[in-house]
Order: sequence, then C-alpha cells, then structure tokens
Amino acid sequence: MARKTIPSEVDRRVRQQARHRCGYCLSPQHLVMARLEIEHILPVGKGGSDDESNLWLACPICNGHKSDKTEAVDPVTGTTVPLFNPRTQVWGEHFAWSEDGVRIIGTTPVGRATVEAPWLDRDVEALEVRRYWVMAGWHPPRV
Repeated sequence: MARKTIPSEVDRRVRQQARHRCGYCLSPQHLVMARLEIEHILPVGKGGSDDESNLWLACPICNGHKSDKTEAVDPVTGTTVPLFNPRTQVWGEHFAWSEDGVRIIGTTPVGRATVEAPWLDRDVEALEVRRYWVMAGWHPPRV
C-alpha cells in the first residue's frame, strides 16, 4: 500500500510544535545534515493514523531505529512499557543528559526502555557528532 503524503499545512504545524527538533534525541534541524522526518508515533502498520495527533518530528537515525517499535523492556524493572511519546510526554521528565552532554540517560521506566529500545544512545556516529556539538558549545540543548 502506498504511503499517503502528509499535507504541507500539517507538516508545517508538526515542525513548529516540535520546535524543529527530533522528539527523541532533541537534535535540532539546523544541525542535522538531513531533513527531520515526520514520524508516526503509533506506526501505521500497527493501527496508527496520519492524524496530526499521531505525528511528530524525528531525525533519520531515531526514526530508522524506532521503526515500528511501540514498547520495550525497562532494564531495571524488567517490565514492558510503552516507548516515550514526544507529543504527549515531557522529555525532561523521562531523560537527562550525561555529565559530558553526549549520552541520553533514561530516568524513568519509559525513559530507560526507550534508551534501550535500542537507539537513543547506541548509534556511534550520533555520539561522535554530539561530542563535536558539545565542543562547539551547541549541545546539550535546553530541554
């Protein structure tokens, strides 16, 4: 089945609501060398819709690794929990930056499971780029 195109007005609103940054790793559009993607929080293949309430921004790395995942296991409690929802949850309530500003640390079951899903803290290239952003004074972003 061919994927429907998100209307340009919805695309514009989602980008503004997301403050032009990835909902998962907070990478801002002006530092990412690819266009941030409109992602389905609940994937279409799992019953998600193209409604604006199911859309958010993700960098290509986060969107690619998240894929059709909707839940993961919290490594501390062993409980399966939903992944972080950047549209309805507050990043700073589930994550923090490591002292060096490079790694994302999950601080709640949802945060830990999302970090371990795995994608937020396992992409070697993304970690290296963040190190350069820190050296330039561009990272970590304000939450």
